[in-house]
Amino acid sequence: MIEARHLRVLRAVAATGSFSAAGRELGCTQPAVSQQMKALEASVGTPLLIRTGREMRLTQAGEALVRHAAGIIAGLTAAEEEVAAIAGLRAGRVRLVSFPSGSSTLVPTALAALRAAHPGTRVSLEEAEPPRSVEMLREGDCDVTLAFRYEGAAGSEGVEEWADLVIRPLLTDRLVGLVPEGHRLARAGAVAIGDLADEPWIAGCPRCRGQLVEVCERAGFTPRIDFATDDYPAVVGLVGAGLGVAVLPELAIESVRPKGARTVTVEPALRREIVALTLPDLAQVPAVAATLDQLARAAAR
Repeated sequence: MIEARHLRVLRAVAATGSFSAAGRELGCTQPAVSQQMKALEASVGTPLLIRTGREMRLTQAGEALVRHAAGIIAGLTAAEEEVAAIAGLRAGRVRLVSFPSGSSTLVPTALAALRAAHPGTRVSLEEAEPPRSVEMLREGDCDVTLAFRYEGAAGSEGVEEWADLVIRPLLTDRLVGLVPEGHRLARAGAVAIGDLADEPWIAGCPRCRGQLVEVCERAGFTPRIDFATDDYPAVVGLVGAGLGVAVLPELAIESVRPKGARTVTVEPALRREIVALTLPDLAQVPAVAATLDQLARAAAR
């Protein structure tokens, strides 16, 4: 019989490459990890790991079991949480992953409302950008993830790739231009993206950078990106210091005071769709459903 605790240990060994490193990650000893792996191999009746030098490598059977482990663990988590709720235990646990601008705007309002309505529900927060955040959901490392996709993007990431997930639409986030206060277009009502063709650019996260290049190339030029950073306040600061221009989501600017910089409307209009994602099994868990509801309410406000 395969036990969930053994699957968690196998995933840790596969991720770290050794029993000792897996033990450190899980907070147990190397012998304990070794014993649990022996028990798991006895349960399935075939070797799952082989030693190559100082590292442990998965056998073909081990690779197959790790592939299925995330779904099994997620299913067990869903079962445990739902049973606890049915039994009247006013408790729940939600692991939330969000991209930074969502963490600073939607998440605080949603979690404050969730705590007020369900004080026994515990929520942890980790930051990651899509597509990594979506991978974390599928791998069983979180219960809810905030993600986004750009309207009209040429890339493959989007609703089609989320077909196996529960999608909760939250809002459409408009992108705006950001230029230094003394810039020639700082007081323009609207700016065509092509008007910024000769400017130095400050770009955001890798996915945002790809979208920027795609939009600029459609307008007939390739942007000269002088600086790139995942930190939105840093982007605003660099623009404010006169080092370039940027295009940022309004959600990202909402929590930052753009000192020395001005926002301008960009044409053609650029937008991204913000959604909350979870797995179908987890969507039935009361604490997860309540988190999705509060995120939707925060977005509506």
